[in-house]
Amino acid sequence: MSGHSKWATTKRQKAVVDAKRGALFTKIGNQIAIAARGGTDPAMNPSLAMVLEKARQANMPKANIERAIARVADKNATALIEETYEAYGPAGVGIIIEVATDNKNRTMPEVRHTLEKNGGRMADPGSVMFQFTRKGVIFTKAKGDEVTMAALDAGAEDVADEEDGTTIYTVAGDLAKVRTALIEAGIEIDSAELQYVANNNVPVDEEAAPKVEKLLDAIDDLDDVVAVHTNAE
Repeated sequence: MSGHSKWATTKRQKAVVDAKRGALFTKIGNQIAIAARGGTDPAMNPSLAMVLEKARQANMPKANIERAIARVADKNATALIEETYEAYGPAGVGIIIEVATDNKNRTMPEVRHTLEKNGGRMADPGSVMFQFTRKGVIFTKAKGDEVTMAALDAGAEDVADEEDGTTIYTVAGDLAKVRTALIEAGIEIDSAELQYVANNNVPVDEEAAPKVEKLLDAIDDLDDVVAVHTNAE
């Protein structure tokens, strides 16, 4: 079964100990507000259910969650715009940056400046995206053959053993179905979301690795950025 970028594992570990809790709640709040456009009942809206799962994992206060959902009905609330930027980083690694912003005239320059300050650059639309596929990605701390078999039986495309658990890949449209099947099989899900998964990872040598990680961290720390994906290995 396939493995994936070390950045995904590093990002998970960082999220657990992230001291910038306020910024993390802002990002998740934006994701909740966007997901809630499809309905405010998580039982009827799998996208919202999955983001709420992320909020619970981050120990996000109930009041913050309720405020984010309420933005859908608040006609005075500034509308969030979803955008995706493509970029290249040190060692030629490809980067996909997802943002949710109420002012793209502020967000794009911030992203561009952060890239250029850390050895990266914005790329033309389509020049990086073709190196990635949109997939469902489920992570569980559970490990072993039982997890693998349950995932494949539920319709997963692939399963990767990780040091800290198991990553399960699905076709984008099957994410909610596979997540539900795993929960019903008694497997505790730590995260389930759509990601841009690299078709092939780009090896990064020891000299370039710190530069790549510094750039990815700097982008991820921007308030309007909700997800960062890379093919760096």
